[in-house]
Amino acid sequence: MHFGGADGGPLTDSGSAIFDQESGGVVAWTRVSDVAQFTEALAAGAAQIEVSGTLKGMPSVTLPPGTALRGGELVFGAKGLRLTSNNSLADTTVRTSAHELAIYNDPSVADLGTLRLKNVTTSGQVYLTAEGSIHAGRVEADGVHVAEADTRGRVDRPTGFGVEALQGAFTLWNRQPDAAVVLTARLENISAGSSEAPVRGGGVFVGGHGNKAGKADGGTVAVELLSTGEVFSDGGIAPGTPDLISGGVFVISGARVAQVVNRGTTTTFGQNDMVLDNWGEVAHWTAQGAVTSHGPSGIGFVNFGDIGVLTVQAPIVTTGLGARGFNVYDGSLKAASFESITTRGDGSVGIQVSRELPSLTITGSLSTSGGTGESLVKGVLMPLSAIALSVKPTGSIGTVDIGGDVATAGDALATVDLEGPVGTLTVGGRVIAAGAGATAVRISGQSGPDLSGLRLEAPHGDAVTKA
Repeated sequence: MHFGGADGGPLTDSGSAIFDQESGGVVAWTRVSDVAQFTEALAAGAAQIEVSGTLKGMPSVTLPPGTALRGGELVFGAKGLRLTSNNSLADTTVRTSAHELAIYNDPSVADLGTLRLKNVTTSGQVYLTAEGSIHAGRVEADGVHVAEADTRGRVDRPTGFGVEALQGAFTLWNRQPDAAVVLTARLENISAGSSEAPVRGGGVFVGGHGNKAGKADGGTVAVELLSTGEVFSDGGIAPGTPDLISGGVFVISGARVAQVVNRGTTTTFGQNDMVLDNWGEVAHWTAQGAVTSHGPSGIGFVNFGDIGVLTVQAPIVTTGLGARGFNVYDGSLKAASFESITTRGDGSVGIQVSRELPSLTITGSLSTSGGTGESLVKGVLMPLSAIALSVKPTGSIGTVDIGGDVATAGDALATVDLEGPVGTLTVGGRVIAAGAGATAVRISGQSGPDLSGLRLEAPHGDAVTKA
């Protein structure tokens, strides 16, 4: 066999040789520039393969355990590159059809070892899972960009809270029902799609095994850091669908994440697309980039799991029928702070809290511009009014501190609607109910917070109503 050297021998690059810790020697990279050379290198057991140029017309390739691949571009007709254990990919592009798997892993191995991806771009889904025989492993990814993917046809979907969730263009999923199976991961600078060509289905998806109620009940993924760059996704869900959602960045039940950082903007475009969604456990979640939804029944940030501290340092803006800003539907959240929240559309609630929330802070404004419209709530389409701040009977907030205005434009609704208790309410600007028959603050069933220091404006309705 030969790999293109002038003398018929292997074309190796001693200048890029590496030290192999197991053998105690130096291993050179085997360089290949066409499909035949690549196939021969794998058959000869080359441990380090460097691709030069573009290799087209390739069948799916399995990297043997311990094999490293770097450089070049691999173009597949169907499934792409299958990893086994202790593989690494660096500075490479893997392309296949949008609905196919660009990078995935072999479920027949017992232990993934450590799979490393660095500066990798794909067309096609990155799908790394623990299923079959896999009972251990670690994934380290840094600088993975999924330029194109379509996961809408995937049959396997997590279920919870009345809906199924589409897989992401980048998916890390422990599907083992055994709670003793734990994957570990560090995922940095993961991005998907573009503003001109969002990925179809979900964006970035990290999760473990969950039951039909959306609660963790098996294998888990322990993630030290999940950081994302720019993520653009469109779930492509049909209008009026009540039981299917997708997420731009989605932490699923069974994931335990120390820190989520959205460094870039996260944008969704479709029906039932959650921009940022949590069913898992996250200690600290920080969004540094803008959070934007353009589709009906989308939500900027929605929590069904457990979060310690949530900080959104850029605007949340949602546009569309029933598209909401921030929801705490289930689970727990200790403190949430936002730069500003703006929703546009009928049924577009700004903030809705259905569980205990000790602290809520908005440095800027909270505003909605719609009236009453249909929105998806836990798998059911129901009418909602575009209230700015809604505390449901099952919810409560300890302290609310808003620096700017709290404003609504819709008729016959309340700007601040308190069905559950709020300890203190501070608003640096005004509470404005601009619509006909609208109320600035409505308090139901309890005494409510002190309103004496608030500037309440309801030119066509009531400043305060109590029931």
